Amino acid sequence: MLPHLPTHLPFALRTPRGIAAISVGAATLLSIVWYIVRRPRPTPEEIERARRDLLATMGRITDGTITDAPFAPDDPTHTPHLLMYDYRIAGVTYECAQDVTTLADHVRDIRTDLPIQVRYDLHNPANSIVVSESWSGLRLTTHHPHPNESDIEAQQ
Repeated sequence: MLPHLPTHLPFALRTPRGIAAISVGAATLLSIVWYIVRRPRPTPEEIERARRDLLATMGRITDGTITDAPFAPDDPTHTPHLLMYDYRIAGVTYECAQDVTTLADHVRDIRTDLPIQVRYDLHNPANSIVVSESWSGLRLTTHHPHPNESDIEAQQ
C-alpha cells in the first residue's frame, strides 16, 4: 500500500491510521511546546498587584510601626514613595519596606506617630503589606498637614 515506507517499522506504524496518529501527536506536542515558550508572562507590576491582593484578602493582621516614610523634596503633595515599617511576630521583629508609588491616593496624609496594622502571610511572615488597593492599615489625618494657598487665604 505505502511502498516508500521502510519495512523495519512495525506494521501498526506503516498503516495510514498509524501515520495519522503519529502526525497528530507530533503536532499536538509541538503546539504545547510553542505555547509554553511563547505564552504571555505577567509583568512585575502585575505580580506585585496579585501579591498585594492576596495578602489583603488572606493575610493575618498584626500591629506595627512606621519607621520612615521618605518623599521627594520637590514633591508638593508630600506623598511618600516608600513606607518602611516594622512589626513583631512570635518574638521575631521584621523590618520591611513597601513601595507605594502606585498607591499615592492611599498614602496621602499618613501619620507616622500612630501604630499601624500590617497584613502578613502566615507561612512567610516577612511577606507583608501596609496598604493595598482594597485595604489600608494606615492611620490618616483628618486635615491636610501642609495647607495650600486657599487654606491660608481662608484663615486670614
